[in-house]
Amino acid sequence: MEPINDIMNTEIYNGTSLSDVLTLDFLAGLLGNVVGGLLILIIGFVIAGWVRRRVVAISKRRPRLDDTLFGFLGQIARYLVLIFTGLIVLNTLGIQTTSIIAALGAAGLAVGLALQGTLSNVAAGVMIIMFRPFKLGDFIEVSGEMGTVKDISLNTTELASLSNTQVIVPNASIWGNVIENFSVYTTRRAEWTFGVGYGANLKTAEEVILSTIMADDRSKSDPEPFIQVNGLGDSSVDFLVRVWVDSADFFQYQADMKRKVKEALDQHGVDIPFPTRTLVVERDEDGAIAAE
Repeated sequence: MEPINDIMNTEIYNGTSLSDVLTLDFLAGLLGNVVGGLLILIIGFVIAGWVRRRVVAISKRRPRLDDTLFGFLGQIARYLVLIFTGLIVLNTLGIQTTSIIAALGAAGLAVGLALQGTLSNVAAGVMIIMFRPFKLGDFIEVSGEMGTVKDISLNTTELASLSNTQVIVPNASIWGNVIENFSVYTTRRAEWTFGVGYGANLKTAEEVILSTIMADDRSKSDPEPFIQVNGLGDSSVDFLVRVWVDSADFFQYQADMKRKVKEALDQHGVDIPFPTRTLVVERDEDGAIAAE
């Protein structure tokens, strides 16, 4: 009987022996702790979801606030509530959380070292969401990619290209590079270089170019348009032209004006030069082409 008594009196957990475990009072207390922990866990999930929705709803009520930022803050708030709930559940079950937190910290450090690239994307995603260099719907160019911003997550940013293909850009590539946002300002300045022949009347060419562009309803007279001779090329006199236009019209407007100016110059007989090459053929006394 002594071996059995030794087994029954062996401490198995926090000063509790096997004989203590086999008592009805201990089992009832353990069952109560488990049920209480489950109830706390369920309540914690409910509260976490409610907190997230409340944070996200802040941006819904105020159109000037960014939905992406408050969606991110809502997720952070939800995770914080769940972590706090987990600690309460562990304490309810009688588990010391100090050692668990220390172990999780060490494990987090190891995982962080192994996932440096992923974590750099997450860190960049946090910076993008917090400082908002662009928002959903903006048309941007970054890391050699151009498109409309469709989604911003912690790891990547999704763009819709000009040909409507999905482009996924890692956030680390975005935050560490120059971002060109075409949607911030309502107007943009279009710029062209038009070349005319050296024999053309420059005053006439200037009037034709400027009047053709300003006749378009999309062209803005304020700020004042700019045109002047900017270069003397190998075969052309180059005019630099700058005119302001609404950002939404920029790309189509810039293309349309190239065609309209070309047609207008043709109608007014203004020569538009193109590269030419002059060949000098030398012949010998017999009329044959001389070899080089």
